[in-house]
Amino acid sequence: MSTSLLPIPIALVGFLYAMVGHGGASGYLAVMGLAGMDPADMRSSALCMNVCVSLAGAYQFIRAGHFRWPVLRPFVLTSVPCAFLGAGVHLEKDLYLRLLGLCVVLAGLRLLGVVTPRREAMNAVPTLPGLAVGALIGLLAGLLGIGGGILLSPVLLLAGWADARVTAATSAPFILVNSAAGLVNVAGSSGALPAGIGWWILAAVLGGAIGSWVGARHAPEPRLRQALGVVLLLASVKLIWP
Repeated sequence: MSTSLLPIPIALVGFLYAMVGHGGASGYLAVMGLAGMDPADMRSSALCMNVCVSLAGAYQFIRAGHFRWPVLRPFVLTSVPCAFLGAGVHLEKDLYLRLLGLCVVLAGLRLLGVVTPRREAMNAVPTLPGLAVGALIGLLAGLLGIGGGILLSPVLLLAGWADARVTAATSAPFILVNSAAGLVNVAGSSGALPAGIGWWILAAVLGGAIGSWVGARHAPEPRLRQALGVVLLLASVKLIWP
């Protein structure tokens, strides 16, 4: 795929991810990986887009009244410093793409509805497990150049710590702060961003703004999410076994 065509799939990824409160980094990275970009450029580009899209998403979900600070708090206390540290580690390209592929699998399964909320009442997030989970997700987020929402969401849903809307409202600001922390480290060490990043950010923001509005105020169209989930699973195969 030519990089000149990237704004089209990036806008679609931003829209569909933002419907469930995600910034879309794993999707952007999958698209850029399939386009043959260098991992260093992929990370910096995805983090830039993630910050912009998750900012819009956080605003929409908080404004709609779904955000709960006690749910987010234990995770971000450890995830932010770990995301900053992880962003300073440079992985060998094949290892990077395989780890990214595994995260894309999780994103695909999430969009396909494999991970669903538990039906009973929500439980409070225990402090120590929350801190430990936040540290692990933050480190992986920094290493890969993602915000960590695709890793946090299944944990929240399976543990019964949040329902679908609260999970989305928690994921968006979680992604925002982790992406910002990783971007600070990446930008400080590499400096330059790839050519065309402005168009990619614009496409991601437009798609993400519409998607977050739909997700915060209307029931997301399941067939759209399922279609993206299938595409991501197919993309993950190419990333894991190039």
